[in-house]
Amino acid sequence: MSKADSLTDQLRQAIRAGKKTPYRIAKETGLAESTLSRFMSGSGLHSDSIDLLAQNLGLEMGERKKMQKQKGR
Repeated sequence: MSKADSLTDQLRQAIRAGKKTPYRIAKETGLAESTLSRFMSGSGLHSDSIDLLAQNLGLEMGERKKMQKQKGR
């Protein structure tokens, strides 16, 4: 992934490259399969849904990591 990739592009790439099926991701996150399908086709998501996907895929945003380190986590 290049630095120019948006967060949503990075999530899409991680979903495509991962071992979980979209069905499994939808079930584990509580997102509707249709929502995940639309997202994979280029539609946007609410920030809370982005957080759910990132957590499910084991991804963390850079700023979030920095804040956790500063808090001593």
